[in-house]
This record gives sequence, C-alpha cells and structure tokens, in this order.
Amino acid sequence: MQVSVYIAASLDGFIARRDGTLDWLIHPKYNIAGEDFGYAHFMHDVDALVMGRGTYDKALQFEPWPYAAKRVVVVTRSPLKLADPRIEVSASAPRELAAGFAAQGLKKIYLDGGQLIQAFLREKLVSDLTITRIPVLIGEGLPLFGAMNHDIDLRHTGTQSWPNGFVQSRYEVI
Repeated sequence: MQVSVYIAASLDGFIARRDGTLDWLIHPKYNIAGEDFGYAHFMHDVDALVMGRGTYDKALQFEPWPYAAKRVVVVTRSPLKLADPRIEVSASAPRELAAGFAAQGLKKIYLDGGQLIQAFLREKLVSDLTITRIPVLIGEGLPLFGAMNHDIDLRHTGTQSWPNGFVQSRYEVI
C-alpha cells in the first residue's frame, strides 16, 4: 500500500502559522487561473484521506468541503463532532491504521497534517512526499518536519515550478 504526502510549506518549512492559519498560502497573489498545481492528478487514485485533528478542524472551514468524493479518516484521541457521516474517526496508532487499510485492500492513502505525517515517517510508513514550497518566509509556525528517531533517505523523482514562484518537488522514501 502506498502512503503519500501532498502538502505545501513556506520556504522556511512551516505548514501553518502557530494558530493554524493559512493566510500566507491562500493569498490571491498566488492564484493562477485554472491551475491546481497537480492536486487533481494526485487525488485521482487516492482511496482514502487520513488527516490529523488540527487539519480536520481547518478543513471544515473550506467551502465547499473538498473531500466529498473520498473516504476521510480523522485521527484523534479527543471527542469529535462530525460534520459529515462519511467521515470516520480513529484513535489507532499509525502502524495499526496502515495494517487496517492494507487489510481492506486500499492501494493509496493521502496523509495530511504535520504531526500525523511526522508519526508515520517515524514508523517508516510513508512511501512518497510531494512538497510544494511557497515563496514566503513566515518566521515561525507549525513545522512540516520534526524530530525523527532515524534518518529518512529520499530519492528525488521530479521538480516543477510555476510563474507564481511555487516549486513542487517529489520524493520516494527509500
């Protein structure tokens, strides 16, 4: 089973401000008419989206809900009032989640949320990463990567850039 990360980060490595806001990412100056920066292609064969609680809380603010066509699992140990009956909640550890998805025959999981991504990386469960660097330094915030208990070797598989300054790189985890 493939566990994929597709995420944007500021040039200094943050995925959100400390309070979770994404104003620096969704600024109109970055819009390119008709461009989704490869997102639809990436999502095409995703079987399920697994996100952390903070990411879920932020995604609830998106109109319309961008994941209506996909199975969504929110990983949290806190009680959660669900906005959509298609959303599942799990308190399972990364290895248990991955084993359960594999047993269900899922082929590709989209992993989203900094802490969840870090947990899956520590357990050596991530297959590949697509990281889009946004040309802004925000100085502080929620980091994409944190402390690891081992090195994680990557193989660069491609990079693309856009006129708005976005630079997207793809990596396989070796």
